[in-house]
Amino acid sequence: MSEATSEMSVTETRWRARGQVRWLWLSAAVIVVDQITKALISGHLGLFDSVRLLPFLQLTLLHNSGAAFSFLSQASGWQRWFFVGLGLVVSIAILLWLRRLPRNGRRLLGIGLALVLAGALGNVIDRVAYGYVIDFIDVFYGHWHFPAFNVADSSITIGAILVIIDTLIAGYHQKPEGNE
Repeated sequence: MSEATSEMSVTETRWRARGQVRWLWLSAAVIVVDQITKALISGHLGLFDSVRLLPFLQLTLLHNSGAAFSFLSQASGWQRWFFVGLGLVVSIAILLWLRRLPRNGRRLLGIGLALVLAGALGNVIDRVAYGYVIDFIDVFYGHWHFPAFNVADSSITIGAILVIIDTLIAGYHQKPEGNE
């Protein structure tokens, strides 16, 4: 075995052996589902076209050049690369956090971080490839519409909820200082 191959094996083993990086398969799976659903919707609907699925749910193809709730979508274009950079920085931070977590325990935190990572990268892929994020899930009641979202956004939301739940559980199980 060559020295380069040996070095690579050591690096791979270190990444696998440390922390909660075992959940990266979940990140990869969510990214694939996110990109496939965006491609399917974009291939079958024109911009702003809708298909009603339920009395409160429809698929509507939208392009969001801003952030959540279309924040900064009317900016002059600088926001594209700002959000790409922000998404990459957050992704790197999450990877490092996953790696530092204890291998056993804190499963909810590991899963939650993997889901947030997937969502961040799913939307970064859109911003790099198209200059906007493809949104298509449209929830509404009467004339009220929740801002359209996608699988990546759902992944971020569910992941953040799991991180909060884990934090609450971990805080509940910690012994207060001074009580022995």
